Amino acid sequence: MVRWRWSLVAVSPFATDAVWALVRGQARWEHGAAVLLVSGLVLGGEAAYRLLVGVYPMGLVAVLYDAMGSIAHLGVTAQRVHLCDLRQRELSLFGTTLNGERVTWHDWWQVHPSRFLDVLCAIPYATFIFACWACAAWLYVRDYPRLARFSWSFFALNVAAFATYHIFPAAPPWYYHAHGCVVDTAVRASEGPALARVDARLGVGYFAAVYARSTQVFGAVPSLHVAYSLLVLLAGWASFPTLARVASLAFFALMAFSAVYLDHHWVLDVVAGCIYCSVVVTAAHALSRLRKAALS
Repeated sequence: MVRWRWSLVAVSPFATDAVWALVRGQARWEHGAAVLLVSGLVLGGEAAYRLLVGVYPMGLVAVLYDAMGSIAHLGVTAQRVHLCDLRQRELSLFGTTLNGERVTWHDWWQVHPSRFLDVLCAIPYATFIFACWACAAWLYVRDYPRLARFSWSFFALNVAAFATYHIFPAAPPWYYHAHGCVVDTAVRASEGPALARVDARLGVGYFAAVYARSTQVFGAVPSLHVAYSLLVLLAGWASFPTLARVASLAFFALMAFSAVYLDHHWVLDVVAGCIYCSVVVTAAHALSRLRKAALS
């Protein structure tokens, strides 16, 4: 009976999301798949049920992201969006020189694009979600208590970032290069010039399709891409073998560079992503220690 009741509770957010998407005419196959998957894990064996409990907060992020579409413009007005003030701060802290002029690194890469770096930097942007789920799978097998911390940290990180997008809306570098200092809240999200070049070379519209579904044009601060990769590194480090540690460290470094090279984030956004992740991980560890102390 308890399992059946938990089934209704666990499935309800995903079922509600699917119905809401259907009402809006935005239903996708993923909505139905999520309902079936969660139902199957709840009603499956002990291993399946244990897996669901461990990764459930990560699944809730997808529901939260869909819900964000309904309030995409909450607090986001032309007067409140940080654009050229953020660029000026970037110039003062992390600028470089191009033809005797102070510019951002994004400006420099606009003039010096690299076919090799286009493809290299597209890799972490195409695989970051898989990296997060791979880390969760590893922790499920090797360190289940750490999986719970990772999963809830992932959820908390997204909640904090989504709230920031509305409290401190910020335009990404690609927006500045496309539209200058004029804020237009009706502009759609873009994959940026580098990822557009990758799509063109591959003959597919993968990144264009991904960013066409984005509801957050002015959500540059913090960089969740960077925060995710750092979370994988920090959460999995104690359980990873040497090769996985090296790989996770390299993935994080490449992600941080890619966020800037691809014109998606200011260096300030990258720093903010690292800070957000570090605070969340520190808080998760502190809560875990308090819980252990209370149970002992």
